[in-house]
Amino acid sequence: MSFLPQLIFLIILGAASFFLIKRVKFLRRNIFLGKSETRNDQPDKRWKTMLLVAFGQQKMFKRFIPAFLHFFVYVGFLVINLEVLEFVLDGVLGTHRLFAPFLGGVYTAAMNLFEFLAFTVLLSCVIFLIRRNVVKVPRFTKPEMKGWPALDGNLILVIEIVLMLAILTMNATDQILAVRGAEHYLVVGNLFFSGILHPVFTGMSTESLIFVERASWWFHIVGILAFAIYVTYSKHLHIFLAFPNTWYSNLKPKGEMENMPAVTNEVNMMLGIPTDAPADPPAEIGRFGAKDINDLSWINVMNAYSCTECGRCTSECPANLTGKKLSPRKIMMDVRDRAEEVGKSLDAGGKGLEDGKSLLGDYITKEELNACTSCNACVEACPVNIDPLAIILDMRRYVAMEESGTPQQWNAMFQNMETSFAPWKFSPQDRFNWAEQVKEEEIK
Repeated sequence: MSFLPQLIFLIILGAASFFLIKRVKFLRRNIFLGKSETRNDQPDKRWKTMLLVAFGQQKMFKRFIPAFLHFFVYVGFLVINLEVLEFVLDGVLGTHRLFAPFLGGVYTAAMNLFEFLAFTVLLSCVIFLIRRNVVKVPRFTKPEMKGWPALDGNLILVIEIVLMLAILTMNATDQILAVRGAEHYLVVGNLFFSGILHPVFTGMSTESLIFVERASWWFHIVGILAFAIYVTYSKHLHIFLAFPNTWYSNLKPKGEMENMPAVTNEVNMMLGIPTDAPADPPAEIGRFGAKDINDLSWINVMNAYSCTECGRCTSECPANLTGKKLSPRKIMMDVRDRAEEVGKSLDAGGKGLEDGKSLLGDYITKEELNACTSCNACVEACPVNIDPLAIILDMRRYVAMEESGTPQQWNAMFQNMETSFAPWKFSPQDRFNWAEQVKEEEIK
């Protein structure tokens, strides 16, 4: 065979690898714009969480129909990509179906499995397109899903459908050529799903079949490489980030809110309680809460890049359900968009975080933050353990402690808690008066 196809393939593979590595470095830098945070406790539990939630799709099955369809897409992605290994080796070595002579009947069984999964992926993607564009599932029609997010969701489904059709077309034409005895083509046995397409191609000449088969092969492998790059710009980055994201899950009880160490140490010192504070504290305490992405932890930023935009968090949010402006999904999308903006500015030699913008105000409003009830419904609903509440709480802390920008009713409650140790304005000595009244009523 000519070396030209191999050379072209190596150039395409090298170019795809270059752009993919460049984008991965960009994403890594953006994620680590967040503050340092260590979460390496309970490693056994973390591995278990990752295996169950990311690999096992555990939380997806709270909604069975989309979970069932997503399961086929997920398994298809994992298993069919094993075939990509053969594609790559064939492209580099100039061979055709490299593994077929060595595996025999196992190869035929594997190809039928790949085709079954290709068909289920194709069918699932068609149903997902119908859910998004015909049925119009409410969580896919929220304000934050206009424009690129909606196009991205549809585009990835169309790409999946076209790639699966390319596999089936390639196999169908390949086996017709093999039966005709065309050079380099091997009979691999009966392939059920691509066999359905045989009537479409049997009337074509051998030269035309070779063209269609080769075009399908090139389209599929180049499409896979392009898809790998596209995913890093898409919400489908969760395909890869779901695994580290679930490993770094917050394993503390859902109702436990993280205290600010600087404030905790200050209060402990005032009360004479031993603290973990360093002997020489910093001359200036850092910012209370979060105003921009560099005030969040790197895990918060990774959460944002892991967001699938599925909207389960928003569909479970009581604030959103009652007409409030808050959407946990939008919070995560805003964090990701701000990280992208800062990253692109840094790459262009711009001001980066000093561009006069911030996450609070330019992306997320106080109205959204104040609507949160801290109920953790969004955290519980997320299929990859993203934690929007942690971001909301940090940003709300900034508003309260740095700007004193909380609503007047909240400020009154804060003052009462500071002076009366309760949300209500009465003396602590009168706190148990109600109990005395109950006793008097019982005596009567």
